[in-house]
This record gives sequence, structure tokens and C-alpha cells, in this order.
Amino acid sequence: MSHASLPAAVPVAASPRVAGLLAAADGPLEVVHRGPDAVYVALGGEPGDRAVGVLSRAAVPVPCGLRSRLAEVPDGRAVVAGGVLHLGGVPLPVARLVDVRVPRIDPALVRPGTLDLADVDRLVGLGPGLTPYGDDVLCGWLAVHRAAGIATDEVDARVGALAGRTTLLSATLLDCAVRGEVVPAFGVWLAALETPREAAAADAVLAVGASSGAGLLAGAALALGRRSSVDVDDGIGRIAA
Repeated sequence: MSHASLPAAVPVAASPRVAGLLAAADGPLEVVHRGPDAVYVALGGEPGDRAVGVLSRAAVPVPCGLRSRLAEVPDGRAVVAGGVLHLGGVPLPVARLVDVRVPRIDPALVRPGTLDLADVDRLVGLGPGLTPYGDDVLCGWLAVHRAAGIATDEVDARVGALAGRTTLLSATLLDCAVRGEVVPAFGVWLAALETPREAAAADAVLAVGASSGAGLLAGAALALGRRSSVDVDDGIGRIAA
């Protein structure tokens, strides 16, 4: 997009954790994905690189993103200076903090033992695209457990150990899910569980990405004991076909 049409700085919204990561960074960043609605850069840190997105108003508001009101994100190099990400020479200061954490749900809704380490080994990186369907399933399963306040230490550790098997963006979203950070539509659906609002909230989740919403709901249904692992396999088969 033409930089002449952009203001001197574009204020963005971000989670406190993403804002903190930017505040600790400095220097040029690698652009790992570029599209009209989202640009993702690799931001170094512990335990390794993670993706941070610059998002247009039409982009999915991922928890690792900088949300803007731009119709199209700028093109060009990415640099962090003074804790502010610059993209194509345009500063993107964090002007507003947003809460990306899951709401609390009743732990009694969660069915224990629906996923084991062998399932994690099979799912991480399974499927095509920037966010493979298997990863989306895991994100949904993990987020439900965080919402219920149920620890899944072994699964969390295995997901982290296998991060190199998938894309940088998907590995980052898995790390977000481990921390209980999700896209807004999924948080709204969690809050609507077991209420008359649940069906409409599920439709909004299904609209997230090409298949990400379906994967999130499949993983959540698995955690809630509403769906078997066979149904998850069928979903992966349909997406990968």
C-alpha cells in the first residue's frame, strides 16, 4: 500500500504479553509471512523465535497480533526500535491493551483423559497451511483446559518440544493456547457454553480462517467429551484432501 496514504504512526492494540515482548526487542526482524491483511514477523526471545502479526481490520485477531484499523498492512522491512515495531518505515506503537485470555468455565464440563502424548505426537503439524488443522485441534483442547483451570503439564511440555515440526505462526498459537490465550470468537464461545447463546457463538468460531475455527471446535469438543478422536481424524482428512 502507498505510504503516502498512511499517517506518521499507526496505533495498534495488543495483549500485555505481546507488548512486553516488543518492549524487550530491538533491531531488524525476519518477515515470515506477508499478505494484504496480515504480516507476520519472527520475534526472538525465550525459549525461541515466535511470530507476531501486524493485522488489518479484516484479519483474524490472533492473540499474538497487533490489531490495527488499517484496510491493508504496510509493505517493507520490519524493525523494532524503542519497543515499537516499524513495518515499511511506519511506526506501530501499542496504544491499547486487550485481554486475550480465556474466560473461566466450570471444571466439571471437562472430560479427563481425552488426549494422550501419542495423540500430541500425531497432531502437531498435521495438515496443510500456516496453521495446520492438527494444531488447531490441540489449541482448542488446551484452551478448554486453561479455561477450566486444569493443568496439562505433560501435554504442554510435549507441544513445546515438537514446536519445530510446524510453522512458526502455528507454534506461536500453540504456545498462546498453553497460556490460555485465544482469538476473541473462541473466548465468546467458551463463555456461552451450556447457554442458549452457544450455537450462534459456535457459528462465529467456524468463520475463523479456512479451517482454524473448525479445528478449534473439534479440539474443544474432544476436551468436553462431546466428540471422539475418530471425528477429529475425519476432520483432518477432509481438510488435507
